[in-house]
Amino acid sequence: MPKLSVNVNKVATVRNSRGGRQPSVIEAVRTCIDAGAPGITVHPRADARHITTADVHEIAGELAPLGGRVEFNIEGDPRPGFLDLVLAVKPDQCTLVPVAPGEITSQAGWPAATPADVLAGIIGALKVAGVRVSLFVDPEPPAIRWAKAMGADRVELYTEPFAKAFDRGPATAAASFGHYVEAANLAYELGLGVNAGHDLDLRNLTMFRELPHLDEVSIGHALISRAIFVGLGRVVKEYLAVLG
Repeated sequence: MPKLSVNVNKVATVRNSRGGRQPSVIEAVRTCIDAGAPGITVHPRADARHITTADVHEIAGELAPLGGRVEFNIEGDPRPGFLDLVLAVKPDQCTLVPVAPGEITSQAGWPAATPADVLAGIIGALKVAGVRVSLFVDPEPPAIRWAKAMGADRVELYTEPFAKAFDRGPATAAASFGHYVEAANLAYELGLGVNAGHDLDLRNLTMFRELPHLDEVSIGHALISRAIFVGLGRVVKEYLAVLG
């Protein structure tokens, strides 16, 4: 059964739009855990438009007493200060994601042509600290082989293309899914774990959950959007049911 890591960025986005502490990110984390979520994801950005450095430390403190029962995944780009934050917190996993200037959300994975010196130092430091390293990549063989060469433990497959294909109908969805199957099989053959994320939801997960070797899915926007209408705890349980 692939694990669900709930991305709570959107809760922080709503909080920051007004200021103060409501809605509480920590309350959201507790609700997800109470509903059975085995993972929490955050993506602190340089502009702190949603998750802040203080949130990262507070969530780490909330999860620490659970003894590893709930994994903490921190996403981010290798900007100044990011490595210091992750090493201070020592989450279970750090997912390194490329960030384009002015982007609203992630637009692509790391290209296979990314120079090694951009990430080699940060990957090495994370692994020495005992943090599992995942690299956000497109489902392309060169990118997956590059991730292996960089020393990653896992890849996170960028799934927006699949989500768009799914919306265009069964034939297009199946063709796109086949592409991801090939990518996942290659990652497995190379000894990499397989994560996935971006625009996955309750509808398209009914197909994507069948991806071979899938370890984890990270879901935020669709999950929190539905939670506005039916409640966060209920939606977490819905996603767990689909995955299980």
